[in-house]
Amino acid sequence: MRLNGRGSEGVTCSCGAVSPQFRCCDCHGTQMFCHECTLQNHVFHPLHRIEIWNRSFFQCITLKQLGVRVQLGHNPGERCYKPSPTASDDFVVIVLNGIHEIALDFCGCALAQIRYKQLLRMRWYPATVSEPQTAATFTVLQHFHILSFESKVSAYEFYQSLARRTDNSGLVAIRDRYSAFMRMVHQWHNLKQLGRGGRGHDPAGVDATAKGELAVLCPTCPQPGKNLPLDWEKEPLFTRWKYALFVAIDANFRLKRKAVSSDTVDPSLNAGWAYFVHEDSYKSYLADRASKKQERSTCVSHNAVNMADTKSSRGLAATGVGTIDCARHDMKLPNGVGDLQKGERYINMDYIMCSALLILAMSMINISYDIACHFPPRESSLIRFFVPKFHIQAHVDKCRKNFSFNWSRYVGRTDGEAPERGWSNINRVASSTKEMGPGARRDTLDDHFGDWNWKKITALDLGRTLHKKMVEAVKWTKEHSEALAELEKTIQPALIAQWKADVESWEEYNSSLNPFESRFNLAVTQAAVRLQLTELEAQDLQAGINVSLHTDVSPSGLITSGMDLKDQQSSLANVSLHDTDNQKATTQTQIASLQRRLDAWARIQELYMPVVCQLRHQSSEASGRPQELKPEDFNLWLPSQLPAGTPVDQTLTGHEWELRYAQALDALNEVHSHLRLQSHMYKYKDKNVLGQAGSTRAKKIIDAMESRKHASVLKYRHARSALLSLGHHLEKCGWELTMRPLLDSDVKPMGDMEQQGRGTISWIWLDSHADNSCTENERIQDCVRLEWCKAHARAHRWSEEVELLLEEMRRVLAFLRWQGSWWKECITLRTLNSVPAQEGLSAYACRQSALCVLLIAKFQRLWSDVLIPESGEIDALTIDAPPQL
Repeated sequence: MRLNGRGSEGVTCSCGAVSPQFRCCDCHGTQMFCHECTLQNHVFHPLHRIEIWNRSFFQCITLKQLGVRVQLGHNPGERCYKPSPTASDDFVVIVLNGIHEIALDFCGCALAQIRYKQLLRMRWYPATVSEPQTAATFTVLQHFHILSFESKVSAYEFYQSLARRTDNSGLVAIRDRYSAFMRMVHQWHNLKQLGRGGRGHDPAGVDATAKGELAVLCPTCPQPGKNLPLDWEKEPLFTRWKYALFVAIDANFRLKRKAVSSDTVDPSLNAGWAYFVHEDSYKSYLADRASKKQERSTCVSHNAVNMADTKSSRGLAATGVGTIDCARHDMKLPNGVGDLQKGERYINMDYIMCSALLILAMSMINISYDIACHFPPRESSLIRFFVPKFHIQAHVDKCRKNFSFNWSRYVGRTDGEAPERGWSNINRVASSTKEMGPGARRDTLDDHFGDWNWKKITALDLGRTLHKKMVEAVKWTKEHSEALAELEKTIQPALIAQWKADVESWEEYNSSLNPFESRFNLAVTQAAVRLQLTELEAQDLQAGINVSLHTDVSPSGLITSGMDLKDQQSSLANVSLHDTDNQKATTQTQIASLQRRLDAWARIQELYMPVVCQLRHQSSEASGRPQELKPEDFNLWLPSQLPAGTPVDQTLTGHEWELRYAQALDALNEVHSHLRLQSHMYKYKDKNVLGQAGSTRAKKIIDAMESRKHASVLKYRHARSALLSLGHHLEKCGWELTMRPLLDSDVKPMGDMEQQGRGTISWIWLDSHADNSCTENERIQDCVRLEWCKAHARAHRWSEEVELLLEEMRRVLAFLRWQGSWWKECITLRTLNSVPAQEGLSAYACRQSALCVLLIAKFQRLWSDVLIPESGEIDALTIDAPPQL
């Protein structure tokens, strides 16, 4: 509060004047000055805010009102012999501390520069080149530029904050320069892009800018002529695979644009020079194929594709954007972005993909796309299509077989989900860009994509990211290689050779025999029963029979989701009593999530089973007081859990019966598999493992197998208990002969009877639903084969990841060296008549070249402690001694 007053009594000005009236809000300190000293102090600071003491409080007053005039074209304090005031002596400057009205004189000397150049040399950006009356300081434009990247603040919000900083009372009329500010911001961003692209150094000028030339390139991606060996295409495939380009395709439907303005009124300043494709060529291509009907996906129901022609675009000029990214480092590629007019149509995405790939000019490409199954399966090692690891789980078996990263060689640990990670950053500008004209929107998104790429290299630290990935890859390569070696000690070499040949044939020729699938038929599964019930309900709907009481959840869906919730309750109940804080936090999150799902499910259940309302009410009254949140103890009251005599819909009871029966068969098959692997591991341990360390590791594996086996046993027992209850309601009989009580003594391998020479074989191996067409040894061998194939794939993918990361580190250093040399060459490319301008060109290029050198030094320091494991083709190197460039 003290600062609201003058601070102390009897203050004097620095010149000795008594009772000074003025103080500056932006100068250092709170000293007060007289009128003359205030003017003298602000010769170099004409945009400071001044306050005058009116004997009661301080009020604002402008330097213009005090008589300060700003002279351009001369050093501060000097006067022009022929000053030229602005029209009406009115000039507005937008500064970080507000919006200022100043008295401005242009230089009228004989050698004076044109007016907009005089402003630029003052570091003020003019709103127009013809008789400018508004300008913004470089500082405010730079500040808004960075702020828009980090906070995604709109130009309108930023300008309004400056207006309120000027006067927050609403009593003072502030000159509206919002439109001029928008224009200056748009031009500023474009000029910055041109400068960073080296267009100011090219004698051909801005008009000679090539497509995608202003994009910030991913230094880890292979760039012919920049970071690849000269004869890389001639190297054998087992080496050349490291030079393949990984790209990911995706669409974003948050980045819409309303049908406002047009390309004629609001043209783009970039015109295909950065990330967006060239609009005219793009629209011409689409217009030529406008009548082409969208092909439907033959895989799962991809709404983005199958409903593209029916997607509502009312009031929208663009329903979103399609993008092509670097699949391993989430950077936008040049000419890899385009507007989508009506959903994710193939013709849009194909054009965008080809535009990006033409610029990159790579002959080996791995393409990740969540609907890649509409492309032909891989038939060569040059261009391969994959479905991202998260999305592939929603595809049919054929797609998971043909387009999986996990089962394909030469891809490392790439997951293909890179675009999804970047949407959270760009989605925050959607609310402002959707109101823009087409040109301003494309240029704004281009600018944000460029900043995202640059930030991935610097602020988000590409060096640390690669270092962290390398440390993890080295660790897991070692662990999985050791695990594979331990497993192979238990297997005959002839079998390993046969299995290896099967895997190599699958990886290279995509043979029909998938080594990662079991060779034996399984019993009826719970998933198959779920599908059958869903199909029956669909047939009823087609026949005009609708028994659903909820728009989204059918009777079978209610029972299915209820059983899933029961499984989640069981897994949540098995929580350790000595968890760490992180584990406790994760558990609490799971509890809250489960509780929300239970609440939603219970509300739907009350529609189909009204009786549960009364049962829950009785249970609540019996407790007498509110209970602690324990969703794992929540009673679901499925038909099998209802008390005897409780009325319930027979349809629901029948659905649960079918699902429980299949669940019991699933559980028995799981017990079979666990017993086979456990028996194999016991034999191996007894025969090969010696010493405490080896025994401890083997015991850990066997204990984990025992835990999974116990979970499957409990699953069977719960399913059989439910069948007993449901069988009484449905009058089912005979099923108990095959679904016997599972005692602990029954859970034993088939070979136990033969080894011990007495006793009988357990009934679980005599189940009529099981596939007993093969001998037990063949079954065990198939289980071991599957485990070996998976272990082999894991070890090789991690080993490939180490090689890829080492190559990417080499490429980063090579790219930065090329870029540094390129900037050095730019120094002498263009010759200007003006010595100061020539010096500016040279200084800019030198600074950019030095930045590349500094980044190289930084990355080499970060990578100096990364040791590459000695395995296969990887020599023991350190990153600070990379291969020759």
